[in-house]
Amino acid sequence: MTEALETVVDNPVRAGGSPVLSVLIPFFRDDPCALLTALDREAPTLHGSLEIVVLDDGSGDDDLAARVGETVAGLRLPARFVRLSANVGRSQGRNRLTRHAQGGVFLFLDSDMRPDDDRFLQTWAEVVARHDPPVAFGGFSLKQASRSREFAVHRALAARSDCVAYTDRARQPEKYVYTSNLLVRRDAFHAEAFDADFQGWGWEDVEWAMRIARRWPVLHVDNPATHLGLDTVERLAAKYEQSVGNFARVVARHPEVVGGYPSYRAARMLKKAPALPAWRPMLKALARLPVLPTGARAFSLRLYRAALYAEAV
Repeated sequence: MTEALETVVDNPVRAGGSPVLSVLIPFFRDDPCALLTALDREAPTLHGSLEIVVLDDGSGDDDLAARVGETVAGLRLPARFVRLSANVGRSQGRNRLTRHAQGGVFLFLDSDMRPDDDRFLQTWAEVVARHDPPVAFGGFSLKQASRSREFAVHRALAARSDCVAYTDRARQPEKYVYTSNLLVRRDAFHAEAFDADFQGWGWEDVEWAMRIARRWPVLHVDNPATHLGLDTVERLAAKYEQSVGNFARVVARHPEVVGGYPSYRAARMLKKAPALPAWRPMLKALARLPVLPTGARAFSLRLYRAALYAEAV
């Protein structure tokens, strides 16, 4: 595999800075400019204690790169734009972002997230100052997400499994950890980086959380951001299909943890079903039917995912 080359551009205010917190934002063909602009509104209250590092993971889109470069140049927050010549994937991209960070604490934030209030970064800075946590997760919401019918199934799934109150997340701290709004202290990350062998979509952050939770406590805080990147049933099903290998890696490495997950138990149960590969596509077909209630479509898609994962258990 050819090594991805980097092009690095800093904005004028980054020179000579010594931030405490580095916000790390990877993207692949998604435009992060609206997120960068939203974060920059907090610049006057942060007094240079925070920087942004944004990474284009081989999008190959010159127009997009130009827009991001322009936006980064105009930010009041110290910022760096790293552009890769080839895609390296979700795990390697995030690992590479940390090499460019100056802060002692990293905040991983996906490009399709939006802060839910105007103190999002300030709240994270206060968490660092008061608690100095090795790992902390701020939470998801759907507050600003689309209510279009084409995303209704994903919205229902996310509301059920992802948008969990911090008090409930704390009961299973390693389960509710995603890279979309994740704070990690530098020393903890250097001890446990993301596994670059994960390919495609899914499970690399969950597997990382299982490892990290064995060594450090995971703090759950009430500082959510909206996940704007809802998918259609077709796109979400495609992500599930490409995540089977990653799920198998997690099962092999952490059977004692995964064994308690509903997705694992459902996959084990469906594995016993006769002729599963023959009727599995019907579950996806049902999830795609707009005439069915959203709840029934979401249930069908969850069963489809479990039927896929039956191959890995």
